Amino acid sequence: MAIPKNKEELIFEIKNNYSKLKKDLETIPTELTKEKELDGHAKETKMSISDLVAYLIGWGELVLKWNHKKENGEKVDFPETGYKWNELGKLAQKFYSDYENLDYSDLLNKLDQTVDKILKLIESNTNKELYENAWYDKWTKGKMIQFNTSSPYKNARSRVRKWKKTLKTIN
Repeated sequence: MAIPKNKEELIFEIKNNYSKLKKDLETIPTELTKEKELDGHAKETKMSISDLVAYLIGWGELVLKWNHKKENGEKVDFPETGYKWNELGKLAQKFYSDYENLDYSDLLNKLDQTVDKILKLIESNTNKELYENAWYDKWTKGKMIQFNTSSPYKNARSRVRKWKKTLKTIN
């Protein structure tokens, strides 16, 4: 599907991309999830499958935080307090660190919970609220959610599948 243009398409893309990613993540043996073998989100770094899941949780939690602050009339530091948009590699490293003590099954459960919260957030908004008004700079709320959910899920799945092809045992 093309880039979501309304609430229904956004929900579909998140559910579709996440369900495909989740199927791939669930086939990875736990003992391989901490191996730093994937290209990281910062230049010249490596990350593990667990780091990749932590990254997705981190961005999902940021989307929820942004929305909560905006709903309460609070100032939002985009992308995150202490980070600029040109420091996303450093922010990714923070996400890896934030969740490094969770075991793999807990990470997957946390990601499920985050995705569920985001879907509830979308459901609680009208199409107009999601796609007809600028929410951050020139971007709508729907676009900001998509940038940080369905698109990264699709990207993560391609990273996981590429990595799995290098492993003869779990393809």
